Amino acid sequence: MSDIAAPAALPASRQPPVRMTGPLAWLRENLFSSWWSTAVTLALAYLLIRYALGFVDWAFVNAIWSVPTGANGLPDTSSCRNNPGGACWAVITEKHRFILFGTYPFDEHWRPMLVCALFVGLYIVSAMRRFWNWRIVPIWLVTLSLIGVLMWGGVFGLTYVPQERWGGLPITLILATFGLAFAFPLAILVALGRRSKLPAIKAICVLYVELIRGVPLISLLFMASVMFPLFLPEGMNIDKLLRAQIAIILFAGAYLAEVVRGGLQALPKGQYEAADALGLSYWKKTLLIVLPQALRLVIPPLVNTFIGFFKDTSLVLIIGIFDLLTAGKTAIIEPQWQGFGVEVYVVLGIIYFIFCFAMSKYSAGLEAEFNRHRRR
Repeated sequence: MSDIAAPAALPASRQPPVRMTGPLAWLRENLFSSWWSTAVTLALAYLLIRYALGFVDWAFVNAIWSVPTGANGLPDTSSCRNNPGGACWAVITEKHRFILFGTYPFDEHWRPMLVCALFVGLYIVSAMRRFWNWRIVPIWLVTLSLIGVLMWGGVFGLTYVPQERWGGLPITLILATFGLAFAFPLAILVALGRRSKLPAIKAICVLYVELIRGVPLISLLFMASVMFPLFLPEGMNIDKLLRAQIAIILFAGAYLAEVVRGGLQALPKGQYEAADALGLSYWKKTLLIVLPQALRLVIPPLVNTFIGFFKDTSLVLIIGIFDLLTAGKTAIIEPQWQGFGVEVYVVLGIIYFIFCFAMSKYSAGLEAEFNRHRRR
């Protein structure tokens, strides 16, 4: 046992003043440090409270959640139109299934709903570090195969649904998941190719990155949808969703390749020299030493790119694919629901925010865990 006694707590008379520590000290230092800072803080607080109360009044207090059915069998939205000071959430009540699942057969909506649940479960499992081994491969293969069976049908007694009937949230998740899942390994290969000492490989990778990054995603989607079929043999046709998926993969791969290349360049040269001193081959050095450290350095820009491309899937509307945003826009085309687009866009914004915020928070936690050794 040690003879050194633990230091006794300071008496109350020697404790630091409350205003010098804790929340009060933070408020004093950041919000009320001077008369100018205090004035700005009070003005912003007034505007925030005012508009927050106005939003609560619009979204909840004076809101209309349902409307009756008229004599013609259509929803009677006169109560919403006579209530300009409140939201008309009845449009969400009536159109939520179309917004989420597009023109998918109404009686089969349980299938895309289960597909969305499978995607969320796949994300959660993939985020668990104990599955970061060979087990994740069969999990992805089985889950994606099950998703394909549910969406298409035609087997196990399921009604066949052509891809033209797909829409809403499942399309957004399919484009984002497959796009990023295939673009990430492509980006790693391209980033390694740009640092290759072989002139031909380096030139091809540089040409690919500069060419793809030099044009907007809309142009690639247009080329994949309109121009690419012109080069196919007569009688051969590739599904429109698959063409859009390939365009997104190529576009995301070019941007992710530059992020990965930044991590490779930021890695100290001593790591490469140490791996060479151990006599490791190129691929062992890359897979065991270089890539793990390089990817750890670029977690924030990687996730920022992931979030950007998740939202960019909405651009597929220009080639006639009904993603989540397109389904929301289409839902308010009917005359009785025109003028209530704000409510639809608020709900769509919440859905996009949930997915993007989850990615952001997970990446922040992952970065903190990987960099824990740096704070010691």
